[in-house]
Amino acid sequence: MADTQPTTEPGPSAVAPLSGLAMKRRGPVAVWLGLPIITLGIYQLVWYYKIHKELNEYDRRQNLSPAGSLLVLLFLSWTLIAPLVSFHNTGKAIADAQRAAGLPVTCSPAASTWLAFAFGLNVWYMQRELNRVVEAHPGAAPGTQVPLAA
Repeated sequence: MADTQPTTEPGPSAVAPLSGLAMKRRGPVAVWLGLPIITLGIYQLVWYYKIHKELNEYDRRQNLSPAGSLLVLLFLSWTLIAPLVSFHNTGKAIADAQRAAGLPVTCSPAASTWLAFAFGLNVWYMQRELNRVVEAHPGAAPGTQVPLAA
């Protein structure tokens, strides 16, 4: 006679829903023009670090390095190629965050890259696209747990 005992393997119902931490909504014009002018460009570096950190905390499936992204801008901006690749990868990360929020993907990595040549409008564009993700979770304070759609 076979000994039948209940198994302790997790089934489909034991899988926890995906969740992450809500991001902060920022004004795209303030991030693009206002605060960098007031801080002599330093705020743009702080902003770039913060959005990578928030994207990483929002969807932990993304493997982003906030410090690495900032170091590319600080030390490799003279190459011109490295920052463009970083902007492209940031655009892809924002598109992935939009997907995770259950939104239609409107962020274009190409636009995130090439708008850098148009008065740095890529900063305005990327923040505007990030705000769409923030608005997908109305009422959620920055840093609070929010469910992810996919």
